Amino acid sequence: MARSPVFDEIKDLITEQQNPRTVDVDVLPTQEVLRLINEEDKTVPYAVEKEIPYIAKAVDIVVEAFRRGGRLFYVGAGTSGRLGMLDAAECPPTYGTDPEMIQGIIAGGYKALVWAQEGAEDRKEDGARDLRERGVTPKDVVMGIAASRRTPYVVGAVEYARSIGAKTLFLTCTPREELNIDVDVAICPVVGPEVIMGSTRMKSGTAQKLVLNMLTTAAMVKLGKVYGNMMVDLQATSQKLVERAKRVVMTVTGVEYEEAERVLWEADGHVKTALVMILAGVDAPGARELLKRADGFVRRALEMAGVESDPRKVVSGG
Repeated sequence: MARSPVFDEIKDLITEQQNPRTVDVDVLPTQEVLRLINEEDKTVPYAVEKEIPYIAKAVDIVVEAFRRGGRLFYVGAGTSGRLGMLDAAECPPTYGTDPEMIQGIIAGGYKALVWAQEGAEDRKEDGARDLRERGVTPKDVVMGIAASRRTPYVVGAVEYARSIGAKTLFLTCTPREELNIDVDVAICPVVGPEVIMGSTRMKSGTAQKLVLNMLTTAAMVKLGKVYGNMMVDLQATSQKLVERAKRVVMTVTGVEYEEAERVLWEADGHVKTALVMILAGVDAPGARELLKRADGFVRRALEMAGVESDPRKVVSGG
């Protein structure tokens, strides 16, 4: 029987190699197994650090797209797809974004979030189809996520996005020089062979999670979704988030709990509006107008109102 071309395609991938440091993992005591995993995990942030210049370029592309009314789509299969879905799902409650603004697409659909749909990743045409169904346009950004860089479903989606003029990003754990896909920015944290050969849910998955955290967090900062280092555009959709909103208002302004609760009620639960109301001494409509003129940045809105704005004093107690 002839050897499968897929075998030849994956046999040299760094993500599919045997890790020489863990070849005895199957005979080690439990604590030694865990130490080996931990030692390998420690290498991941350094691999990500080397990619910061490329992550920065990706952030700038995403922010520009958002400002033009575009969206960000993550496309992946298996672990990579689940990580994209996770990052997309966490942005609305954390930063008050529209759920349509950042979307995750996974090979095999929502069922693949909880049950492996491994064969779904092999259908290149499905990646393009799923983007078409989401109505992707040239204003949008599509990020392919694939540890091995070869996943057909992901490649098909990215190629389709590029063909219609959308900006394209690619996150992979293989070296940049091996990437044979034409994209605007490639992010390539090379974490080396996994503790268990080919188990890319481990170091590769950790690297992908770190990059996605950096990408959307930095984008939200650039869009004015934070004041200092506090989330001020969160959606108070649970009791925890309601109380977090009050705590942010209390921390920034120095008011007591009851006053924070009252002003937030007048501000329809919007932390930014409540902060500007208290610090600038204006009502809710006035605060909203200042924020509109300031493109949503609290610091800039306060400066427009002639109010000194320095969140560092919150930390120092000054």
